[in-house]
Amino acid sequence: MMAVGALSFTACQSESNQKQKEESMNVSEKVECKVAVDTIMQVGECPIWDYRYHRLLWIDTKGTLCIYTPQDGKNRVIKLDRMIGTVVPYQEDTVLVGLEDGVFELSLSTGALKAIADPEGRIPGNRYNDGKCDAKGRLWIGTMDNDCTLYKAGFYCVEPTGATRTILDSVTISNGVIWSPDGKKMYYHDTPTAKVSSFDFDEETGVASNRKEVISLTKEMGTPDGNTIDEEGMLWVANWGAACVTRWNPQTGELLQKIDVPALNVTAVAFGGEDLDQLYITTASLYMPEGEAGNYPEAGKMFVVKPGVKGIKCNYWKLGK
Repeated sequence: MMAVGALSFTACQSESNQKQKEESMNVSEKVECKVAVDTIMQVGECPIWDYRYHRLLWIDTKGTLCIYTPQDGKNRVIKLDRMIGTVVPYQEDTVLVGLEDGVFELSLSTGALKAIADPEGRIPGNRYNDGKCDAKGRLWIGTMDNDCTLYKAGFYCVEPTGATRTILDSVTISNGVIWSPDGKKMYYHDTPTAKVSSFDFDEETGVASNRKEVISLTKEMGTPDGNTIDEEGMLWVANWGAACVTRWNPQTGELLQKIDVPALNVTAVAFGGEDLDQLYITTASLYMPEGEAGNYPEAGKMFVVKPGVKGIKCNYWKLGK
């Protein structure tokens, strides 16, 4: 059991619901969480700030790609004919997507798909899930079984050439890949384990090695879904089943901050905005235990909060070239 004496609490609800103990705060400034997109998604996921084009890309895994521009508050919706697991910035009119049956480049203007890779092959019931690119433009993406069958999925690397490598097998729900600001560590979740793993990472070769568990979530903290990193090298985790987002020191395993979210199933987080000082939080309206849905009427919306720390710029597929 980790010590949480330095834990800070921030609520995504009204100030009257915020309980903050100033003597234990790492971030002393109170923050206010707001609805960013007032639309209820089934499983909102994978927000990522495309800083070159001043937009937030995100998805509903049930088959929707969204482009949110906070400057005008508009959220463009692109309907797809299959499930989607992730989206990664590439060029102004093209993004990289992990669809249920492979990795594709998607034209935002025409909807045309260009097949890039299918590193796992067609295992019945499996689909591609969360993924991001490293600083050299490689995609790291995993899979899951639609029924969450244990140890059936994997974790893969897709090179800009389309060549693929298997990184892990016997995975259940591959999620949450991100790198430390210096690129020397990669963090990863296999969600049902309730643990965060780190790898030593070589940016030049793309080799991930020496996997070890660095964070363990208690039952009250749910399980780790998506993640992101801030400029201080601290890891932010979306806590599925626990109605919160948490900030951790991945070197010590210490819990630093907890942000309550008005949705039970919190799916992913990303820093965005022109100064990368806003934390976008996606949530799901599905998969709540019986009787819980009425307690979370805003579940499925995307929220935003200013947590008092900034993120770092995203990486682009093939470096955007």
